[in-house]
Amino acid sequence: MTVPKWYVDDSKPWFKKYQEGVPKHPEFPVISLGDWFDQKTEEFAKNKAIYFSKTFMNYRVLRKHTDSLATSLSRMGVKKGDVIAILLPNCFQFTITYFATVKLGGIVIPINPTYKPIEILHVLEQVKPKGLVCMDVMYGLIKPIQEKYKFDFVISTCIVDLAAIPPAVKEQLIADGTIPKGEVPGAIEFLNVSQKRGEVDIPEVEIDPLNDTAVYLMTGGTTGVPKPAIITHYNAITNAKQNVMWMPDASHPMACVGILPMFHAFGMTIVQNVVIEGGDFNILYAKRELDLKEVVDMIVEVGPDGGVILPGVENLFIGLTRYLKANPEPRLENMFRLCVSGAGPLHKPVKDAFEAVSNGTLVEAYGLTECTTAVSVGPFDGTDTPGTIGLPLPGVEWAIFDSEDFSKGPMKGYGIDFTGEICVCGPQVMKGYLNRPEATAETLKEYDGRNWCLTGDIGYMDENGQMVIRDRKKQMIKYKGYSVFPKEVEDLLGSHPAVMEVAVAGLPDIETGEIVKAWVQLEDESVGKVSSEELIAWSKENITHYKCPKQIEIIAEIPKSMVGKVQRRELQINDPVWKEKYGETQ
Repeated sequence: MTVPKWYVDDSKPWFKKYQEGVPKHPEFPVISLGDWFDQKTEEFAKNKAIYFSKTFMNYRVLRKHTDSLATSLSRMGVKKGDVIAILLPNCFQFTITYFATVKLGGIVIPINPTYKPIEILHVLEQVKPKGLVCMDVMYGLIKPIQEKYKFDFVISTCIVDLAAIPPAVKEQLIADGTIPKGEVPGAIEFLNVSQKRGEVDIPEVEIDPLNDTAVYLMTGGTTGVPKPAIITHYNAITNAKQNVMWMPDASHPMACVGILPMFHAFGMTIVQNVVIEGGDFNILYAKRELDLKEVVDMIVEVGPDGGVILPGVENLFIGLTRYLKANPEPRLENMFRLCVSGAGPLHKPVKDAFEAVSNGTLVEAYGLTECTTAVSVGPFDGTDTPGTIGLPLPGVEWAIFDSEDFSKGPMKGYGIDFTGEICVCGPQVMKGYLNRPEATAETLKEYDGRNWCLTGDIGYMDENGQMVIRDRKKQMIKYKGYSVFPKEVEDLLGSHPAVMEVAVAGLPDIETGEIVKAWVQLEDESVGKVSSEELIAWSKENITHYKCPKQIEIIAEIPKSMVGKVQRRELQINDPVWKEKYGETQ
């Protein structure tokens, strides 16, 4: 087996900003996810692994349930290459199912529970799962399509199946509706297959970590119909290790606040795999609606002396800042040690306000599904630069390529005059898209003997090797031949004191090609007091003519995905101007 070497030349500018203790030239083991999981659960057997529903589970018990489920799945006919769909919120059962599947050489496909049934059907038809493990109350998403896609088996579970709640109390909580419970006709009970007594019987499976698929992760679909990215065992393990390497001062064991959903790449890697690599534990949060009081109370109740890792999106930190200002909590002093904002920009006022009220550290991170998740993170030693997406993780090289002609190779200068497409080379880069050779060829390209992932993000590199994102390549607006970056307009318009959040997109226009439109969510105190006309007038005074929004629509709330990404396309394709030109668009 040829083991790739992820050597990045010492002359790269970002190394001068690397935090002491972060390796420049790491070596990554070539092992399967199952073997890695076994190593970690043995190493940290007595450590807490997961806290959920007032219940701690240590690594030894996590391993026991996982091996029991893997044994059961094997006896049900699951073998290498078979796909298992997981339709679960954050809970014990998600991690158990994930690792039971990959131990058999199976492939995990996490299903987004915010999808509509027809969207789930589209996913199922692409990846063809053999079985489904689902939360009983979520089976309603499957019922409308159950005649169109047939699983060999369905395993259902109640959200508190593995919680340490006395049976009589649990029955009462279900009866009065406190604990949701649903019926799944013909399903196998999760408890019957995950806590079987007797000998573990997991077959030996030959897995090539560099090439064998562990997970299919659906891309966000912001530029088209979602498609599965192929994540190998090696991809998943290296990305977990890269993130732990980035935290040399972490006081393990720590706790990770698991608000991000694990069905998403960000949550799967950071909330689940990074935690296991470090021997830390998760404080899992399953509710779709965020209750900041509940989150803070859980951190106070079970947060360890080592502090917490808090991955999230900017909106989470805005909310926490407001909550902590209104509800000071001295027991949280020095608790927010390692906080990371991703899935969108982290603005300096948000970072400064959160760090001031929490006495913690908050940095920006950057990643994409095609790179398993994480590509870069700001250093945690206080030297991060707001406005950039941090430094590439160990083993990662990045560069700016010409956005129209990749074959020209990396640009040689720094600064805004050398704007192009951000491209990434590293061990976490996906194998490709499932059954999409053309899309794969557009995204993964070879240059000088190395495989690069074209991120679709337009930006430039500064003299310290940090990237500044200007916008998405496919969301760039063309106005009278000018290139307009929506993110730049969002940042400019967002500086207006009455504006809370902004989304910008292009709409078709006969005379100019496209016009710039902005959708604005006002600060609460400005609602009804500031008009679209006033914002347009302000924009004309403060933004250059070709970037200036020609239309501004004030809306109640900017739509976002479950991980906090602004859904520009949702606003764009539902606009009357777009519909008049293109009709109904998916």
